[in-house]
Amino acid sequence: MKVIVPLAGKGTRLLPLTNRVPKPLVHVAGRPVMDYVMDSIRDLDVDELIVITGHLKETVERYIYEHYDVKAKFVEQKTLDGTAGAINLARPFVDRPVLIIFVDTLFEADLSTVKTTDADGVIWVKEVEDYRRFGVIVTDARGYMKSIVEKPSTPVSRLANIGLQYVKDWKTLFEGIAHVLKQPPGKGGEFYLTDAFQYMVDHGKRLLTAPVAGWYDCGKVDTLLETNQHLLEQGRARIPSGPCPRCTIIPPVYIEDGVTIHDATVGPNVTIERGSFVAESTLANSILGRNVRVVRATVRDSLVGDDQKIEGKTVQKSVLDKGELAPAR
Repeated sequence: MKVIVPLAGKGTRLLPLTNRVPKPLVHVAGRPVMDYVMDSIRDLDVDELIVITGHLKETVERYIYEHYDVKAKFVEQKTLDGTAGAINLARPFVDRPVLIIFVDTLFEADLSTVKTTDADGVIWVKEVEDYRRFGVIVTDARGYMKSIVEKPSTPVSRLANIGLQYVKDWKTLFEGIAHVLKQPPGKGGEFYLTDAFQYMVDHGKRLLTAPVAGWYDCGKVDTLLETNQHLLEQGRARIPSGPCPRCTIIPPVYIEDGVTIHDATVGPNVTIERGSFVAESTLANSILGRNVRVVRATVRDSLVGDDQKIEGKTVQKSVLDKGELAPAR
């Protein structure tokens, strides 16, 4: 199969970090978000990535070439006209079933379903409490999609579309996208891929819903930090063996080799990458990049980019990068 990965978004809820770092390459628990996603498809027969780029496209292309052993094709989305517009750019290169992955979330899903299903496609879903924030899917008794409703005001369903889809009948998918692009755009002037799935169902195609065990948002600061906590609790935690004089480490934490800490309290739910220096400070529920210097300071509930200095102050519920501090969105 081929895998379509839309990466054109600007990641505005993680500014100012995403002025420099593409959203899929933002680190969580010491790794770029996209690395976890690529791990999840390692056992599938993927012969090509089709990457829809935009913001910081050269950085994305270079990272994929250098880090993933898979053929990749890059197409720039110059007009951010929505998910249907993004996937439509892959149309000239698709000649077989496709897996579509939006990489601003992590998921725990059994993707082996794609090898065995006789359905025309599979949409992975997660049951949510706040159905009004999501596109939710109404199914029949066997779990096949009947309709998809964007941000309903009444609980027609609690099965949220998580942005992971396999489409065996790729021809009808692109027929649906072409149909959607001929209609007036939706909210925000965008065209939605979910409307193409509705087109498929309305034309007799069977789209099976499949549950995920976990679904973790990396698109904004508070949920990125929740994802960091989850990953640390599930095996990514790491405490280096070197000295840490007069330190209090509160697990779980991920601290790389080459980090210097003394006279500090670190944790819980803290990631610190190599080359950083922490002294006379308190860190909690935060992600610090490489070569960060924190002295006589407090950092809580925050995201700190590489090469930043925090001295004699408190950073809380914020994003700091290239000397610019912004409140978390």
